[in-house]
Parts: sequence; C-alpha cells; structure tokens
Amino acid sequence: MTKSPEASGQRGKDSRCRWCRHVLAQSDGPGRKKEFCSQKCRQWDWVARQRATELELSENELVVTRDELDTLKDQIYVLHCAVIDARTDLVAGRHTKDSLLEMVNWLLEAADPVAAASLSPSLRP
Repeated sequence: MTKSPEASGQRGKDSRCRWCRHVLAQSDGPGRKKEFCSQKCRQWDWVARQRATELELSENELVVTRDELDTLKDQIYVLHCAVIDARTDLVAGRHTKDSLLEMVNWLLEAADPVAAASLSPSLRP
C-alpha cells in the first residue's frame, strides 16, 4: 500500500489544509511547511483538538449535529440518483446535444451542494 505524501512526511503538489482540506499554495522556501490555509483554520483546528480532548474522542471520532448529517446524506442521495439517471440514459441509446446538456446540468445541480458542503464547528459546550 502506498502512503499519501502527508502520511509519509513528504509534501506533494496537493498538500491540503488540516482543517478545511483546501489545497495549499506550494512554497519552496526555508522553514516549516504550511499546514493551514489561514489563521481561521489554524484556530478552528486548535479549538477542535481541545474539545476532542475534553470529550475524550480519538482522532478518528467526530461530533456532528444530526441536522448537518441528515442534510449531507440527503445531498449525497440526490447526487447518487443523478448519477444513476445519467448512466441509465447513456445506456439507452442515441442522444441529442440538448439531452446530453440536460443530463450534465442535472448532474451539476446535484453535485454543487455536495461540493459546497461544509461541516462547520460549533461553539456549544
């Protein structure tokens, strides 16, 4: 099994922020490599680690509100249905430019909420 660049201690072109997972700008200068894309992400990571310690959570456990989880599951289900619809339509036969455009738009409409989804930290104790 191949380790990811982050797991092996090496930095690849796709180094990501430890908090939000956005791709970090590559820097070739001296000093420590960036782990966060912003001070805000650094702060939220610190807060999350403090809360995880208080709640005695392991590194692989998360606390997510039921509403956030349900919303994400719903968005993933809609995307899943759009992919199945597109595959079924593609297998069905010939397509016009308009039908293919409609299919792509349906996939993009279903994918946009998932791509924009973010599980935001809570300040509640």
